[in-house]
Amino acid sequence: MHWKIKAAVQNAVSLLPSSLSYDTYYWLQRHFGDLKAVSPVSRLRAGIHIWQHIQSLGQDPTGKVFFEVGTGRAPIMPLAFWLMGAGRIITVDLNPYLKSEILAEDLRYMRENRPEIETMFGYLLDEDRLARLLDLPNVPLERVLAECCIEYVAPGDAANTGIPADSVDYHVSYTTFEHIPPDVISAILQEGSRIVRYAGLFVHCIDYSDHFAHSDNSISFVNFLQYSDAAWAAYSGNRYMYQNRLRHDDYLRLFQGAGHRLVKVETKIDRRSHELLTSGALQVNRKFQGKSVDTLATIDALIVSQQMAH
Repeated sequence: MHWKIKAAVQNAVSLLPSSLSYDTYYWLQRHFGDLKAVSPVSRLRAGIHIWQHIQSLGQDPTGKVFFEVGTGRAPIMPLAFWLMGAGRIITVDLNPYLKSEILAEDLRYMRENRPEIETMFGYLLDEDRLARLLDLPNVPLERVLAECCIEYVAPGDAANTGIPADSVDYHVSYTTFEHIPPDVISAILQEGSRIVRYAGLFVHCIDYSDHFAHSDNSISFVNFLQYSDAAWAAYSGNRYMYQNRLRHDDYLRLFQGAGHRLVKVETKIDRRSHELLTSGALQVNRKFQGKSVDTLATIDALIVSQQMAH
């Protein structure tokens, strides 16, 4: 689907009353979008990678408390953490997107492809927990969450959690921060500094690309950089596809502005985007003209940080 048509549909649906809007958007996703075919693989892998990054920094996440920003349609990353031995996972979402039928399909995939799942986790897998999860019958969503020590909060505010101070070990997200305004990200990190223990880590995987390019290959991952804030808001200023367009240097300033020390940073530069920007085939809006081509062409990153003071 052409990205401008998709944007028009999302904007129209977002104008409906909340309950009807969510139901309509879900129906569209199930019949025409990413939810036509459901697989938990990418988010399971994301959870595994976050766990491995924590281990690479000399910490053992076993038995620890995770706080996830942005649950999505199913709590797959929390399930991955639990399958590797996490003690408790709190997952918060501004929008009540969680769907029991999506989780049921994800679990069905895991049952039908159990060798793949076991290989994916390798030595990190708690086999007894996997057996308990996959042996669950078609029980209510609440039972699955309780069995896997997952607390789901939606609609929830990650900037005002009500969680006791110093009660979380790891503050994580996967492709969520790009959908949050910068002032709210700052508030989320500040609240994170309150609830995360001093030695805890913040591990955030952020997608800097134009998300419309994920479903329309006629545009590049930096297509949205050519528009002014006002023009872009007309396309993407709704609850379903808001993208803040922050670049890598902006995120680093947000983390450092929250009093964090950068512990580990990994980035990926998209070659096609780099070529378009270098050649001048894509002219960026003046808002982005002071940034280097490498910064503009960086399309995703892992940022691991830690509080400098408590």
